[in-house]
Amino acid sequence: MSAAGGKAAHRGAHLGDFTVTPRMLLIAGWALLVGAAGAGASWLLLRLIALVTNLVFFQRVSTEMTAPGGHHPWWLILFAPVAGGLVIGLMARYGSEKIRGHGMPEAIEAILIGGSKVAPRVAGLKPVSAAISIGTGGPFGAEGPIIMTGGAIGSILAQLLRLSADERKTLLVSGAAAGMAATFNSPMAAVLLAVELLLFEWRPRSFVPVVAAVSVATVCRGYLLGKAPVFPVPTAGMHLTTSAEALCVVAGLTGGALAVAATWLVYRAEDAFAKLPFHWMWWPAIGGLIIGLGGLVEPRALGVGYDVIDQLLTGRATTSLIIGILVVKTLIWSLSLGSGTSGGVLAPVFMIGGALGAAEGLVLPHVMPGFWAMMGLAAVVGGVMRSPLTGVVFTLELTHAWSAGLPLLISSTSAYALSALLLKRSVLTEKIARRGLHLTREYSTDPLETFFVEEVMDRPAALPLQRTGELPAVFVRPDDTLRQVAYLFAEQGVTEAAVLAHHPADQPIGVITLPHLLHARRHDLTEEHHRERVLG
Repeated sequence: MSAAGGKAAHRGAHLGDFTVTPRMLLIAGWALLVGAAGAGASWLLLRLIALVTNLVFFQRVSTEMTAPGGHHPWWLILFAPVAGGLVIGLMARYGSEKIRGHGMPEAIEAILIGGSKVAPRVAGLKPVSAAISIGTGGPFGAEGPIIMTGGAIGSILAQLLRLSADERKTLLVSGAAAGMAATFNSPMAAVLLAVELLLFEWRPRSFVPVVAAVSVATVCRGYLLGKAPVFPVPTAGMHLTTSAEALCVVAGLTGGALAVAATWLVYRAEDAFAKLPFHWMWWPAIGGLIIGLGGLVEPRALGVGYDVIDQLLTGRATTSLIIGILVVKTLIWSLSLGSGTSGGVLAPVFMIGGALGAAEGLVLPHVMPGFWAMMGLAAVVGGVMRSPLTGVVFTLELTHAWSAGLPLLISSTSAYALSALLLKRSVLTEKIARRGLHLTREYSTDPLETFFVEEVMDRPAALPLQRTGELPAVFVRPDDTLRQVAYLFAEQGVTEAAVLAHHPADQPIGVITLPHLLHARRHDLTEEHHRERVLG
């Protein structure tokens, strides 16, 4: 190959380095539109939920948010969720099966194997099915459906444009995070959720557009739903001691144990439904019957339950409400979610975690009203979703109790540690694994990125003279990383390359081959597994 041809091939391996900035800005520009659309979708979903709730439980036409729990006829509490489940089953079978589930695994699956392509019908059917599910008493949240709906908006726009799969992923996640931020007025938590759960990378090309979308969505939310925190918690009287901070470990471990139990219940329920001798279309109705029976015991466990979460976090919940929510909400949410109905996991997890913490607050030292409920909320989020930082930031942005940052971090991380020790996968990734996909949630620096070519290449002295003269079809430079070499090998379909010096120009100084790339992997294994005493 000529020198010009070799340089062209070499430039091809670094194409991403030269184009990341203009492409990043272009995608960020599109993300601004996706963010605004995601905020609109969030507002529409909340209004749809309110409309269905008012129609079913109060027989009135209104879009004001209200809770279904109250003095309703027993037959309405029992059979409204069954009717909702029947409608959802029909929508899933004859509309799109993608509306089944709580949204996040479906978004992850679209990213992993679907090229970040979401069918347009999902954008319409998912919020309607979620509104029916929650509005008829389903103990679910709006965040999972809005993740899928916002993601569908970003994906549809990306499919209309000439974009790569990675760029489609960025706009899909931008829409998902925008919907989340607009629903809970939680921009930082939405970005963290995107990084910890959906992007599978931390790079400027995706991070900047996601933040752009989330920022626009949060601003739009201020005009649509207000700027106040969803569950404001006053911290003026907080008396936080060292012993209370230590007890946050206990709150975290109990929250982690509850997260493990709830996750186990979800998938045991899913296994049980899979053994039923009839079509899955009928499963959500059976899940609805479970919900209705639970509603007869504790009606306030039905629906999204924002009012109950507010009572728990502000210390106004009664003991009967705390125990009722802790037992009934956990059971009906876990068991009915396994039926494949439509609804999210975050709001139920908020309520269950808040109830657990409030129950612990009955015996733990008083710090401030709702303090232990906050710890329980962060702990169960960290344990169920395996996203400890998201659990902390979500709680802070929901309550604006900024001074509780350290105890929240202790609780959430303790729950995360216990969940990681006891469960192989989270409630989100287990569903992905059951579909035959491998998903890692552990991120680290690529070892190939930490070594240069000159550190591993064969030099001329170690090679026959004729071997160094017969240059491979492509070349690299001594200061290229092994990761760049791996991409070049993959792009060109080769397993070796000449190493040419910068000065004197294009002087061959060695050869690098595919086995040389294993040096970085061996170094990584040594650092992880080799143990030695350094100080004698």
